[in-house]
Amino acid sequence: MALLVVGTVGIDVIETPYAAAHDVLGGSATYFSYVASFFTRVHLVSIVGADFPEEFRELLENRGIDLSGVEVVADGKTFRWRGRYFEDMNRRETLEVHLNVMERFSPRLSDEHASVPYVFLANASPKLQLQTLDQLREPRLVVADTMDFWIQSQHDELLELLRRIDGLVLNDQEAQLLSGENHIVRAARVIQQMGPRFVVLKKGEHGALFFDGDATYVLPAFPTPDVVDPTGAGDSFAGGFMGYLAANSEAVSAQSLKQAMAYGIVAASFTVEGFSLERLVQIDRVAIEERMERFRQMVRL
Repeated sequence: MALLVVGTVGIDVIETPYAAAHDVLGGSATYFSYVASFFTRVHLVSIVGADFPEEFRELLENRGIDLSGVEVVADGKTFRWRGRYFEDMNRRETLEVHLNVMERFSPRLSDEHASVPYVFLANASPKLQLQTLDQLREPRLVVADTMDFWIQSQHDELLELLRRIDGLVLNDQEAQLLSGENHIVRAARVIQQMGPRFVVLKKGEHGALFFDGDATYVLPAFPTPDVVDPTGAGDSFAGGFMGYLAANSEAVSAQSLKQAMAYGIVAASFTVEGFSLERLVQIDRVAIEERMERFRQMVRL
C-alpha cells in the first residue's frame, strides 16, 4: 500500500574528519522517502524555496516519489543545515540551522494524501505533526519521529501526539530525556504508557531495540566498515521500516515488525557509505535483498 511522509527537505553542508560535502540534498523526509521508495509508492509532503535545485527534484522523481505535496515558495529559501562529525563519527555538532521556509510550513493534505493508509511523521515540530494527524482519514498505521529539541521545547504537544500514534522512533538518549529514566528498557516502557503501541530505539552503530507490548527485540547494526557520513541513517532506517510494512500490509504483526526493523537496519547501512544520497542512488532492491540475506545469516543462531 501507499505510504505518506511529512517532514523536511533541505540542503546540507556536512563536515567529517576525513572529507566534506557542500550543498547536498538532505532533510528527514528526503532520506525516508528515497529508501521507502524501494518498497512501495511514496507521497512526500514538505516545503522548499525557489533555490531548491531542479536536479534534486529530478533525483526524487526518478525514484517514483510523488512530489505533488511539496510546496515551492517563490520568494523563499530552502531549509539548510550544517553539521560537523567528530573523530569516532558517532557524535556531531550542529554548526548552523536556517529554517527558512520551514518556519511558515503548514501541511495541507490533498484528498489523496489524507487517505493514504500508512503514515510517517518525520522529525519536525509536534505542532506540525498534530496538524497532519488532524487531516488524516482512518490511517492504518501512524509512526512518528522526534528529537531532544522538541522534547524540551514542545513537551505538552508531544505528549498529545503520543496519545494519537501507533509507534514512535527515537534514539536512546532522547528516550531517556522523554521518559525521565536512565535505563533504556525502563525508558521505552514508560514511553509506551504515554500512548504508542510500540517504540523503536535507534542506537547507531549498535543497532536498534524494539518494544511492542511485553515483547522486546534487539538487532545489531550491519557491520559496514565504510562509514563516510552518518547523516540520514536514522531517517533511512525509518524508511526501510515503514516501507516494508506498507508493502507487506496484510497485518502488522510482531513478526512483520521485527522483519521491518531488520530492513531498516540494512537500509541505514547503505546510507552511511556515502554523503547525502550518493550511495543510495547506486543500489536497487536486489542489493537490499542481498545484504538482507547476509544480515539474516549474521543474526541467525
